[in-house]
Amino acid sequence: MVIKKILTLILLAAFPATAYAMHISEGILPLKWAALWSFTALPFVLYGLYRFKKISAVDISFKPLVGLMAAVVFIISCMPVPVPTVGTCSHPCGTGLAAILLGPSISVVVSAVALLIQALFLSHGGLTTWGANIMSMGVMGSFAGFFTFKALRTMKVKLAVAGFLAGVIADWATYFTTSVELASGIRGESPFLPLFWKILLAFVPTQLPLGILEGAITAGMVVLLSKKRPDLLVKMRVLKPEDVTI
Repeated sequence: MVIKKILTLILLAAFPATAYAMHISEGILPLKWAALWSFTALPFVLYGLYRFKKISAVDISFKPLVGLMAAVVFIISCMPVPVPTVGTCSHPCGTGLAAILLGPSISVVVSAVALLIQALFLSHGGLTTWGANIMSMGVMGSFAGFFTFKALRTMKVKLAVAGFLAGVIADWATYFTTSVELASGIRGESPFLPLFWKILLAFVPTQLPLGILEGAITAGMVVLLSKKRPDLLVKMRVLKPEDVTI
């Protein structure tokens, strides 16, 4: 048995397989670009923490809900699909759902926590690229999904359709921003747009279906809550009291 294990280790060392880490990996972005995205993400994280503290002070049930959503975002965003040539992975994000239920600013905090744990313990993403990943998945994903949902609900669009499109847009906004971050950071002296389109198109085969899948998950969760716990959606201002039918 010991000899078998040793032979296995030797074979693994002799024939290494390529591993595609999730999010923007450590070392992909030059330090100046990593620092720029970190400084850009910082105000959103600080404001999210302020909102979290303010709401938690008057609602003791809010902290467990945020913890639950952090676990949901962590799990959903841990389903990688490798994207060769780009140096990262496609995956669902969960930020559309988090933004609808918690609001976009607190969804940023939830994403930041999930990304930090993944970087520290799963080697997905990185510490220097943490800010860039917060900007793409946390900030752009959350705000794009939230405003899509709010705009559609204002136009009296059905809950399932609004949730679906919010999930789709949140996911695709994340990868649009990731393409901007990657192209900006690694283009060197080359023009920005050709590399940006190349990276964005590389995401298309995986992210188009994953975005639709995330839209279906988001719509399913919102509709399920509306049937099982409509009071919870009213409390989180997702539904108005008059929208709830008894």
